[in-house]
Amino acid sequence: MTQSSRVYCIYLRRRVVKPCGFCQNRAVIGESSQTVLVGRDRYSTLLGDLLDGAVAGNGSALILRGPAGIGKSALLNIIREAATGQHLTVVAAVGVENEAGLPFAGLHQLLRPLHSEMAKLPVSRQRPLRAALGLEDGSPDLYAVALAALQLVGEAAAVRPTVLILDDLQWLDSCSADVLSFLARRIGGDAVLVLGAVRAGSEDSARLAGLPEIVVEPLDEQASAALLAAQAPTLSSTVRQRLLSQAAGNPLALIELPRAMRQTTERVIEDFPLTARLEAAFATRSAELSDPARTLLVVLAADVTCDAGRLLRAATALVGGSVGPAHLQEAIDAGLIEMAGPLLRFRHPLMRSATYVRAPLTQRLGAHSILAEVLSDFPDRQLWHRAAATLGTDDAIAAQLEGYAQRSRARGAVMAAVAALDRAAELAERPDHTTALLLQAAELASETGARREAVDLLDRADLSVLGPIERARLAAVEEVVAFQRYGDSDRRIRELVGIAADVHAAGNTDLAAGILWCAAARCSSQDADDVSRKGIAAQLDSLGLPPHDPRVLAVGALSLPWERGSRILEHLAQLDPDRTDAAALRLLGYAALFLGDFGRGTAYIDDAAAVSRSQGQLGLLSGILGAGNWTRIWLGDWDKVRAESEEARTFAEENGQEFYAVTGRANLAMVAALRGEPELAAEHLRAIGASPLSTGMRCIQIVAQQTRGMLLLLSGRAEDAFATLARVFDPTDPVSHPMQRWWVAPELADAAVASENTGVARELLADLPQLAKRVPASMLLVVDEYSRAVLADDTDADAAYTAALHGQAGTWPLYRARLQLHHGRRLRRLRRTAEAREPLREARDTFDSLGADPWARAARNELRAAGEASAHRPSTARDQLTAQELQIANLAAEGLTNRQIAERLYLSHRTVGSHLYRIYPRLGITSRVELVAVLSTIG
Repeated sequence: MTQSSRVYCIYLRRRVVKPCGFCQNRAVIGESSQTVLVGRDRYSTLLGDLLDGAVAGNGSALILRGPAGIGKSALLNIIREAATGQHLTVVAAVGVENEAGLPFAGLHQLLRPLHSEMAKLPVSRQRPLRAALGLEDGSPDLYAVALAALQLVGEAAAVRPTVLILDDLQWLDSCSADVLSFLARRIGGDAVLVLGAVRAGSEDSARLAGLPEIVVEPLDEQASAALLAAQAPTLSSTVRQRLLSQAAGNPLALIELPRAMRQTTERVIEDFPLTARLEAAFATRSAELSDPARTLLVVLAADVTCDAGRLLRAATALVGGSVGPAHLQEAIDAGLIEMAGPLLRFRHPLMRSATYVRAPLTQRLGAHSILAEVLSDFPDRQLWHRAAATLGTDDAIAAQLEGYAQRSRARGAVMAAVAALDRAAELAERPDHTTALLLQAAELASETGARREAVDLLDRADLSVLGPIERARLAAVEEVVAFQRYGDSDRRIRELVGIAADVHAAGNTDLAAGILWCAAARCSSQDADDVSRKGIAAQLDSLGLPPHDPRVLAVGALSLPWERGSRILEHLAQLDPDRTDAAALRLLGYAALFLGDFGRGTAYIDDAAAVSRSQGQLGLLSGILGAGNWTRIWLGDWDKVRAESEEARTFAEENGQEFYAVTGRANLAMVAALRGEPELAAEHLRAIGASPLSTGMRCIQIVAQQTRGMLLLLSGRAEDAFATLARVFDPTDPVSHPMQRWWVAPELADAAVASENTGVARELLADLPQLAKRVPASMLLVVDEYSRAVLADDTDADAAYTAALHGQAGTWPLYRARLQLHHGRRLRRLRRTAEAREPLREARDTFDSLGADPWARAARNELRAAGEASAHRPSTARDQLTAQELQIANLAAEGLTNRQIAERLYLSHRTVGSHLYRIYPRLGITSRVELVAVLSTIG
């Protein structure tokens, strides 16, 4: 027997195998019910290794993906049995199609066995989790629930390694899926294994993006033949070959199709896809049942989370006669359902869909109607059954669903609110009401980054019935979810300005300001002509907002930076904003950063990030961190940039915010280039180039081009670097940006000197001195001073370097060290060797503290040429730790407890403790007290 077709057991000891009735391609070993699978060695080994890792304290997560019947559930059962056999904690949940709109339904199902551990959590963590699980009243924030669930599972794992099993993820309610994907990404330091299964071809939410997954492939020919022979040994050769062809390696089909043939005079429906044939096979099996038993199955298919007692009462009411345990046993004996504690469940999801879809419409509607009656003590589930029992329109139920959506949104269950509004739109009687509901749903979907869902909702709306307010709301949503649908930036900006004028005339100034912000953002991310920019500014002025309003400052900065920048900088310097208003702080930060006031801008952004963290607004946090950390690169705080950019990228991927994931990669690419990690930088650049969202986005293209130029420059390819960077100063080139191109002046100057293109560089930068006077922001002053010094003739160089080193450029460590390297190199070239050594030493030390290894090597080489040996940079904590470990170490050094660090970084406090446990020996220390001294060596 070949390796791929042999029967594999994840247990060490084998026992006599006897066949089991309905277990897909598995068998029961003796009396211990240990499972083996045919042809699944690779997957069983992988899952067994993950389980061993979790037992050892190395948490992990894996999603199994594949079509119905391929064996995903069987593989999950193998781990369930193995974990149970080792006396581990095993909790499980199954996604239920009918409950996809019920917030936290899956989480409640999963965490029910862990309720006893909840008392170990701080009261502040218990409350949101108890409210989410319906144990007390409240409207919990989604991420507060997620962090509490993470801590709850961590507490359970501290007692006993814990396995979370999640089947049919494609039907899990969005709130539970968000919480569980959040948890699955953060269990690396806990004895936890998270395993899920999702059906191939399902429209996965972006919340699953980034979780590791493996595709479960069909059985090979030998394994398929072995399984079929075990299930139907008496088949003729012709029928056997036909079944093998039809099943195409699907284990469930290899079991069910022979049974269906026996029950249908050895004929199989061949004109339908495999899934349809399997459903037909299950329907054939259920046809043998009595009417009461079949009715019970229909009621169960309508609500698989209803307890057995209510199901029997509902089935009795629906059939008009008694439905009792005997009918339940009849369905169990047919292998269609099984008991799972107080609940019943179908043996396979296709059994449920076959039962539900093939039931008469009147019976399905009746089942939902009666279930609504028996679930009167569960008002949310009752409402959904009433909606499912309704044909046509019903404004009363639509209104109830709107109320449900408001409650769901208040508790952080945004996608549940979207589902409710979507169904309400189907039930609304007036077309304008339908469109209003779809628009509201699209707005909510866009908040979570669910772009596909938002676009689908908008496409179904009748936009002809929209008034000016609704058109403005529509435009705001489109700028989030369908930004690139409008390729002509100037045309779109003019449309937005017109929409803002209409909505202002209709009396909504705040919404008009919001639309103008969307228009100004296009000036920043893409570019715009003077007419478009002035149109934005004129409409902004017409709103009559105070000149210090954050919206006025942000829109003015992005639309007319050269005309209004100086005045806006003055306002920013005088403001004392509310440090708890994240929205205002974000706008002020964007205005300052865009104009080049990096110090003030990063301070505002840091405050906005702190508020967003405290409120669990991870969608906002990813955008805030992405914007703020590009500018922080030039301030020299690379460790923070690396840690926060990785963090932002994680949040962005979790929320489906691809643009912010791309900006996070842009930050990471530049830091990698500066630190001498060209392969890592190139990897990030490839990912940026592969993203469709980066196309046409000049704000992304220019930073990628600057990074490419930096890589070429630091690798010694000066001529190529200069050609690459010179493109940035051609306004017609898509890698150019009207404001950010001036920030590239230092790199252009460096490449010009190395490639002997100083004259060309001076021409390209001729306007910079005047622009720096026009908008005297710190970044423009720094790059002007820097480039003038580096490009100066020998006769003017001493004065230029002195001015730069004692000016703004001298206060920024990265630019000061680069100036010192240039100056020392120039002095040595002029044979002023003794003078050259001091600036070269200072440059070397600063580059070492930053971790700028390519420049540090260059400074050492220059010092060596100047007659002074220079030791290699000593190893620091930065060399020993990952970005997240360094972030944790810094917070611990600041005096934060493990729980405080965990809450700040959205981790389990046990994960934080595990990180510190590994950090200390790597750094050669034993306590928090010693961290301060060790970390001080990296600046």
